[in-house]
Formats: sequence, structure tokens, C-alpha cells
Amino acid sequence: MRHDNGGGLLAAHLKSLGVDTVFGIVSVHNLPLVEAVEADPELRFVPVRHEASAVNAADAHGRARGSIGCALTSTGTGAGNAAGSLIEALSSGTAVLHVTGQVESAHLGSGRGFIHETKDQLGMLAAVSTYAATVTSARDAGRVLREASAAALAAPGGPASVEWPIDLQYAVQEDDGESAPASGAPVPDASALAGARDLLASARRPLIWAGGGATTARDQLLALLEATGAGLLTSNSGRGSVPEDHEQVVGNFATTPAARALLADADVLVTVGTHFRSNETADYGLRLPEAHIQIDVDAAALGRVYPARHALHGDAGAVLPPLTEAAVRADADWTDRVRRVREEVRAALHDGIGPQAAICDALAAALPRGAVVARDVTIPSSAWGNRLLPIHDPRANVFPRGGGIGQGLAMGIGAALARPDEPTVVIAGDGGLAVHLGELLTLAQERPRLTLIVFNDGGYGVLRNMQATYTERRSGVDLFTPDFARLAAACSLPYARIGDASEAAKVIDAAVASDGPTLVEVDLAALGPMRNPFTPPVKIPTR
Repeated sequence: MRHDNGGGLLAAHLKSLGVDTVFGIVSVHNLPLVEAVEADPELRFVPVRHEASAVNAADAHGRARGSIGCALTSTGTGAGNAAGSLIEALSSGTAVLHVTGQVESAHLGSGRGFIHETKDQLGMLAAVSTYAATVTSARDAGRVLREASAAALAAPGGPASVEWPIDLQYAVQEDDGESAPASGAPVPDASALAGARDLLASARRPLIWAGGGATTARDQLLALLEATGAGLLTSNSGRGSVPEDHEQVVGNFATTPAARALLADADVLVTVGTHFRSNETADYGLRLPEAHIQIDVDAAALGRVYPARHALHGDAGAVLPPLTEAAVRADADWTDRVRRVREEVRAALHDGIGPQAAICDALAAALPRGAVVARDVTIPSSAWGNRLLPIHDPRANVFPRGGGIGQGLAMGIGAALARPDEPTVVIAGDGGLAVHLGELLTLAQERPRLTLIVFNDGGYGVLRNMQATYTERRSGVDLFTPDFARLAAACSLPYARIGDASEAAKVIDAAVASDGPTLVEVDLAALGPMRNPFTPPVKIPTR
């Protein structure tokens, strides 16, 4: 096919992927692309205020839809600004097509200091992407875009970056439309699968641990859970693979005393697509059963953190059914114990967070089932948002898996625009929100149905708690905080405040019911402290 310029080619490619919204910042080095996207009646261009936010929003837009997102950035500094958020997409294995400009091909790599040029931009992008390539001719662009998108969507997934010289963006595009070669799904070794079936058939006290790789095999995972009567632990990424109101779902509580006791007494553990992150295994101090069946589409993950007696390299959706066929029912008292542990860990956490429990309860009551809760890295998210606030659909489970602060608002905007008819909630701290405060302007401009809940403790509360626990100093944790009521007014955003637990339900109900954005400030000084102050699971050397 022939396109007048690269913008037309990109627009056609995005529509072939089912993309309807693109996030980015316009630049002299991506102008044809932005103009074509904005001119296309089937596409929406959202001008965010920072390139990192473009990638975060595209990332979450794809997560909320279960598809791929797209971000457009400028070259040089613009591409560099996007790198941190590409690391997040790489950590989470989410599909993002990142298209960045590049200087004119005649000057590329010359080192002349051409405006917006940077040394080895492709090398930088390759370091933070699952795929990175340069468009080298007007006949090449279509193939590169298709290869990039296929790489982003192929398991284990991640961002794909394409740099496109500006002269080749303006050039007439001749695209042959040839599809990128499809990669076949891995198939587990037959003897390993047979051994896993025999082991599972012998289990009387089974547990399952679901990670992000289980989210595309929800029906198959539920079938195994119900066939076995096992308990289901999850990583943060695996939440919602089975709805969290299921009586056998213990959830993201593996490091609690009661869940550790379950792991100690289990006779078989089946793990599905989890990478055992340090913060979810007490810095790898969590002990797992030796009878471990591990399923992962990423061969490098098998046995990398914990030994696996049977390592099954394959897609969870294909591997789980033959295991289920061999499964037998757990002892009845084991399944009863799983149910008791499920209730115990939730009750203990609910009690430990003190007055913040009222906010958690209000959100759970106000939000429709499956509504997106985007959680920045902040104490409420880490303490209870990632565990106690129920998730029933993995597409609603939006959070920075790589642990980077400040990404929550942009992710929430992306998710909210993916689901315009449903409310979206963002949980953020005042410190994290300040990282990309400019996205309040994007929120005001696009006006999605989004409730931004800002927990204001005047700084970095997580690190403040760490310093209070381990040292006698407070360094870098106390920050100037804006008057959020006046800030919201300046951005034409409705504002509400929660200063007492009794106010939570009324404020949150009204905000969630709104058909546009609302900024809700939780005044933590007025609300009062948690019963058990949260400190992150990080080891600090002591003398």
C-alpha cells in the first residue's frame, strides 16, 4: 500500500492492531506522526505533559483493554525521558509500541550535535525494550512497525521501540504489507509433564501460586483450583486471575505467618507464571515446598529463584488442562484450613491499617466489579491496596510492577480512557504525585471518569518510616506540599477532603459516581496513623 507519509502508515497500522488512543508529546521530530493520528476520526491523540507519562498511559491503556498501547515521543531528550517508563513496561511484560522521532537520516550518528540528537539512542532503547529498531527507508517502515508490535505482543512481552528519522517520516511510504513471522508457543517436555501429573495426583495438601503469567489462563486456573481444592496464593501481578472473593483465594499474602505455615505444610506447590520478586518473597527468604511444579512461558524464569522438581516450559493456558486431568481432591480439612487462612490474613491486615480501613472499605463498596484501581507506589498501595482492596479482573490490576514512584496518575489516565463508561480510581501519595504533577493538566484537559485519591503525609512516608525504624536521622523525606484544594481549583478539578474515617464513604461514593475527574485529598495528619506503621520489605545492614 502507498501512504502520503509515515503518519498515514502509522495510523493504518495502529487501527489494524485495534488501537484507538495514542499518548504522546508533539515535536518537530514526530510532527507527521502526531498530525496523522489526530486527523484520523478513528484515533484519539492525548497530549500528555511528559514523555514518561506517555509510555505509562499507553502501558495502562493496553493493560486495561488486554491489548497493546502506543506512545509517541520526540528524539534525544524526549526518548530519554521515556526510558524510565519503558523499564516499567519491560518489568511487567506489558505490550507497548513506542515510536520516537530521530534526526534526519543523513546526520544520524554523525556526532555533530544536531538538535535533539543523542549518542546511540538505539542502544539506549534496546537496553529498556524487548525490541528496538531504526526505520532505514520508506519501504522499510511498515515491516519494522509490524515486527515491533509482534515482539511486544509475544510472550513474555514488553515494550518495543522504533526510532524513525524525520525525513523518512515525511517521505511517501511504499508498504508491501508482509506480516511479521509468528513465533510458535513453547511445548513442555513430555517426561516433565508426565512427572508433574503424577506428583499432582499424589497431592493431598496442594497450593497454587499465580503470577502475571496466569492472567491469560483464567478459566484453566479456576478449573485446576476447583478440581484440587487447593489454596491460591498470588503475586501482585497475578491478582484477579481468579476473582478474589473466591473462598480458596488466599491472595497476595505469601509472606504472612499464616500463609508461611500453609507453605510449610503443603505437599505440592504449582506456580504459574510468577517470577518470585524480592518484595513478594521476603528478599527470597520465603521457603517453598521441595515438591514444586513450575509453569512459565519464559524459559529463563524456570528454576531461577527457587528449584523446580518439574519445570514446564509453556503457556499456562495450554499446560494447566493436562495437569487438571490428573488432579485429585485435597483433604477436606486442608481446604477448610485454606478458607480460614484467607479470612485470618485479611482480618489481621484490616485491623492493622487502622483508620485507613474505612477508605479501603468505601472503595470496595463504591466501585463496580472489575473497575480499574491504579496504584502508585505509596504506603496505602503497598500496605493494603495491593492486598486487601479486592481485585476480580486482572485487567483492573494496574500498578508499577517495577516499583518506580510517580507513575500512577498517568497509568490511571490511560486506563480511564480505555474504559470511558466505568469509574477508575488512582491511589497516590503526595510525594509520588509531585513527580509528574503536570499530568493534573492532562486530567483536566481530557476529563476522564477518574477519582484521584492523594494520601498527603507531607513527604515520602515509606522512607520516613524506614529511617524511624533503623536510624536516628530524617534525610530527604520531608517535602513542601501544595494546598491541594487551591491546586485543584487552578486546574478546574472538583476537590474533596477526607480528614476522618467517618467521612470516607460519603466522599468516595460521590467522587466515584461523578461523570468526570475528582481530586480527593486524604489528610493523614488529621485521619490518624495506622495501627501498624508500614515499612518496606528491604534488608538494612545492622551493626
